[in-house]
Amino acid sequence: MAITRNIKCPKCGIFNTDKEYCEHCNTLISHQKKIAIKTIAVKQEEIDKVIHKRENPNLAEKLKKHPNIFYKIIGWVLYSAIAIVSIIGAGLAWFIAMVAAG
Repeated sequence: MAITRNIKCPKCGIFNTDKEYCEHCNTLISHQKKIAIKTIAVKQEEIDKVIHKRENPNLAEKLKKHPNIFYKIIGWVLYSAIAIVSIIGAGLAWFIAMVAAG
């Protein structure tokens, strides 16, 4: 035995039976469909972020791939400086955590 669902449209107020969209104003009323659409939108947003990050590298990455050797050297120096600062920061955070832990 199938269960019928009566859903009231939030826009026009008409009750619809087992529909994803309102028969009167064509507004989406199905909660499952709303969740599915939102899930697809979130996944697409994550994909777009990854594509943007791949197509738009940071300055150091751009300079490392530049055809001019002078710019390549600057890119590698900048990349190395960023790596060294990150390593020092991680070491400092570890040291502070160890001191705080006792």
